[in-house]
Amino acid sequence: MSLDKNLNKVLIIDFGSQFTQLIARRTRELGVFSEIISHKKIKFKDIDNTIGGIILSGGPLNVYQINKYSFDKKILNLDIPVLGICFGHQILSKLNGGRVKQSKHREFGLANIHKKKDSLLTKNFFSKQKIRRVWMSHADQVSKLPKNFKVVASSVNSKFAIVENKLKKFYGVQFHPEVTHTENGKKLISNFIFLICKIKKNWSAKDQKIKLINDVKTQVGSDKVICALSGGVDSSVVAQLLNKAIGKKLYCIFVNTGLLRKNEEVQVVQTFKKTIKNEFNLCKC
Repeated sequence: MSLDKNLNKVLIIDFGSQFTQLIARRTRELGVFSEIISHKKIKFKDIDNTIGGIILSGGPLNVYQINKYSFDKKILNLDIPVLGICFGHQILSKLNGGRVKQSKHREFGLANIHKKKDSLLTKNFFSKQKIRRVWMSHADQVSKLPKNFKVVASSVNSKFAIVENKLKKFYGVQFHPEVTHTENGKKLISNFIFLICKIKKNWSAKDQKIKLINDVKTQVGSDKVICALSGGVDSSVVAQLLNKAIGKKLYCIFVNTGLLRKNEEVQVVQTFKKTIKNEFNLCKC
């Protein structure tokens, strides 16, 4: 599943949220590797001992639309800490015996949540007034908590804004801590990773860059590589990594499709002739 099979990581199970990539980014900014996998592909048998924690993402579905999503509930029996975000919070509650129903007031935007009890998840998260502004985006909500779950925080429209089952290490939040609109949201993710999952920092962008470069060297060997270079983020990153890995064995080709912005062709070619000082071909079609 991962590029490094021995790397302790957070597994993010994606239910289609527009913010899933942000969850992965936040964990990596904290120095821990994260991996995203679709809810349609992951099974409990795929979970190995490198998974230190699981995050269930948000999503556009209702938890009772079982024909539109799949989740292997045996994953919840693996004694791995789980954090459910929005839809993930709802499905975590439902699968443990709770209830979810349509909200009386659909929430989209900022809301104040109020602290009800202490939790490892919210350590140093709340202000001195025990209030935080968070970003809500949901049409459904948990209406009845599962057995042994406790309320950690509530809002006017979401009684179960933050919940926990301390014994099983299950945590649910109705809002999105991964977005910048949620005050101090990164602290929640940090607490889940370091205090609850007890994962140690093990990843950095620099380490990943070195690994990718070494992987390319091994795979390419003495061969030569052609890279289609548009000047966009994806192809530019690929070109730079290839350049670091194989140098003069790289041949970049820029294609002018005739649909570029004014002077973009000149700008792209000039930029990469300076940074990639080897064979650079310009093609027009």
